[in-house]
Amino acid sequence: MEIKTLRVGSLQTNCYLLKKDNKYLIIDPGDEADKIINYIHGDVKGILITHNHFDHVGALNQLKEYYHVPVYHYLNLKEGEIKISIFNFEVIYNPGHTKDSISFLFENDLFCGDFIFENSIGRTDAGGNNQDMKKSIMKIIKYSPSINIYPGHGNKTTLKNEIDTLLYFKDNYL
Repeated sequence: MEIKTLRVGSLQTNCYLLKKDNKYLIIDPGDEADKIINYIHGDVKGILITHNHFDHVGALNQLKEYYHVPVYHYLNLKEGEIKISIFNFEVIYNPGHTKDSISFLFENDLFCGDFIFENSIGRTDAGGNNQDMKKSIMKIIKYSPSINIYPGHGNKTTLKNEIDTLLYFKDNYL
């Protein structure tokens, strides 16, 4: 699977294009629909949303109208394994940043919106709370530390790096 990262909008949100056998999934189309469309040369099978903040869904309506594809998010996805076209992945609920925060794990690649960043975690005062964030962190550290983390903003990291360096991943921090 190929992964293309586009930084879109004034907050430089990471929009991810996943490509496999000329089929695509779009994750978090935050803005600049034309820019996103220009990078796609194949068949879009769906749009995935990690949470409903404006900077992650700003281009959603334009892309939904352009591609005529379903949108997958917290309200219509259950936690667990799912398949969309040829894409197999796991949906992981991880409230904390917001109540509707979810991540998508494709083999060893986690697309987590504003849950985890390189050297930080998402704010909890924008529709979430510290208790939910702590539970979500305790859940995610049970996964393989080799997982690549693709956050909603900034650079890619690994779960191991965040476990090793962040106080948030230590017992009783939050």
